[in-house]
Amino acid sequence: MTRELTTQEQFDVFADEVARELGTHCRTAELTDDGRGLGRLIIDGDGRALRLCQPDDRRPAHMKIYAALPDESILVGPSIGVTARSARHVAREITRRLYPLHAAASQQAAELAARQEAEESGRRAVAEAVAVVLPGARIEEQHRRTRIDWEHDTRPPGEHGPVQVDSITVVVGPSGDWVQAEASGRPDAVTPMLAAFIQASRG
Repeated sequence: MTRELTTQEQFDVFADEVARELGTHCRTAELTDDGRGLGRLIIDGDGRALRLCQPDDRRPAHMKIYAALPDESILVGPSIGVTARSARHVAREITRRLYPLHAAASQQAAELAARQEAEESGRRAVAEAVAVVLPGARIEEQHRRTRIDWEHDTRPPGEHGPVQVDSITVVVGPSGDWVQAEASGRPDAVTPMLAAFIQASRG
């Protein structure tokens, strides 16, 4: 018989039943990060977390179950929709459908995180080498890019008149495998720094 869950208390009791059916040392906890509707958290002995939610109070027997990942800025965890026929049915659907998706997503997230870390490490090494030859430069991290801005006011302190600024802007690509530079100002000022920058980026 389908369970219609209309109150948080009913939802909590049902989630406890699902946790018992799942076994694997599951426990339930309050779901604090869900902005609306009924919800409950199930955490198993392996540290896997499931968010049980009722997305639409007009369908009190319908549940949405999300498998959480450690860092969902890299990859959003998978989810399934389930009818609350019984706690055993919901637990069986989690085991049959959601856990395999969760395992695959966890592996993909780990691979993406490792790739991102390697990418950031390569970019950081090149950016640091470039910054050494552009003392006082501003370093700004952007999405999969590092921007380095160097400026020098050539007017002697205390003097008035037109401002002549020597500037170099360097963008380091995602893995540090390419760099792009733009320079403006006096050739005798920016050329030596560009030469040093080229040497640093090759190194």
